[in-house]
Amino acid sequence: MSEYFSLSECDVIGFDLDHTLCRYNLKETSRLIYESFARYLVEHKGYDKDLLLLTPATWDFCFKGLVVDLEEGNLIKLAEDGTVLRATHGTKNLSTDDIIKHYGPKREWKHFNSLNTSYTRSAKYYFYDNYFDLPGALLCARVVDMLNKRGAEITSDIWKDIVAAIDHNYNTSAFREDTGTYFPSVKCCPGSYLQPCSDAVKRWLRSMKNSGKILLLITSSHSDYCRLVCEHILGMDFEELFDIIITNALKPGFFSLVPQQRPFRTLVNDVEDSEGLPSLEKPGWYSQGNWPHLHELLKTMTNKSEPKALFFGGSVRSRHFRQAPVWETVMIVEEMEGEGVPRANATPSNSPTPSEGPAEKKGKFEDQGMKSPSAVSNQWGSYFVDVQKNEGEETRRLTWCCHSIHTYSTMAIPSIEAIADLPLDFKFQRFSSDKPITTGYYPRPPDSLLKWEEN
Repeated sequence: MSEYFSLSECDVIGFDLDHTLCRYNLKETSRLIYESFARYLVEHKGYDKDLLLLTPATWDFCFKGLVVDLEEGNLIKLAEDGTVLRATHGTKNLSTDDIIKHYGPKREWKHFNSLNTSYTRSAKYYFYDNYFDLPGALLCARVVDMLNKRGAEITSDIWKDIVAAIDHNYNTSAFREDTGTYFPSVKCCPGSYLQPCSDAVKRWLRSMKNSGKILLLITSSHSDYCRLVCEHILGMDFEELFDIIITNALKPGFFSLVPQQRPFRTLVNDVEDSEGLPSLEKPGWYSQGNWPHLHELLKTMTNKSEPKALFFGGSVRSRHFRQAPVWETVMIVEEMEGEGVPRANATPSNSPTPSEGPAEKKGKFEDQGMKSPSAVSNQWGSYFVDVQKNEGEETRRLTWCCHSIHTYSTMAIPSIEAIADLPLDFKFQRFSSDKPITTGYYPRPPDSLLKWEEN
């Protein structure tokens, strides 16, 4: 395999919607998601109203890549081999001695191999790998704090209640029925949470479509929410940009084989047809679905036995596209921005970057000291590299998330804007086990990895 690749080589270009094409105002969205979950616990499960009260400094706890160890009641950050680098019980840091007490002298988390091979959820643990459920980590920790303060027992019912809060706010009928807190708020004021794509990104999408690429949009969101988001970020004519749109496509289940795979379904007024399709015969907008049927359609559309495809994703679960035949995977890693990597090649000096939002909103949050969830956390450290402290010694370790990106992705970028002005035949360097760990990040590696390489 060549150490370089370009978009011009690909027949199919696929996009996950959330945190890939769609950029959220992470501060506003995180506050809304937290409130959505907490309000459910308070109003429906009788939890303490103090859960709804947050200080700006509290948000430093939000960190993508954490795992809830449901057996021990801890949140843990893992090294590439499953070693526990840092841990908290509730929001309180565990000392090195406490970590060893829970996980032994080698600090090994016993479910690591299960998580590392499947990336699926379990009754033993929950992995926070996207911004839509990340505020749930903070909520889970604060619930533990409150129960500890009261001397109450920590039971599995806590997690069941938090899952119920997630389902209440995100289930497929919530948008249509205006239930929960999240969807009614976004429907009312989409501009407060969603950032329109730049003209450069829209031109880039059209240039690929005009050059004969098949464009695919895939999301786990239901079709009604997908339409609202796309109309706001791409314009009312967004459907013209994509040959195939797939909503309610739950990854990694989308890649399941018979008999677990879900059939594709057609939609009428955002309601799924009760009868599944035996195969996918033509491009269009569909719901649910599975990889084998999509692959067959792409082979027909390209008239190739193995069409070459590239997928842009914002979650490490996007690794499953890399495992599918002929797919390259570009990871959108917003944490790169938090470590000095510009999100776009050039931005006029007299205008804010899209990630900053309007000046009045920036002042509202920055004055309060609220950090973005993609910024480096004081409590959890870097998303990419950390220091393992043990018996007075410090060892620099790659995190499990960093290792996963390097292992299962073709390359990583901070945002679509970072490459939107490049020609389609621009050659990017791939991640490779034969190259330094910094190879494969564009336009440059994050600061912590540059320091790692220097050392």
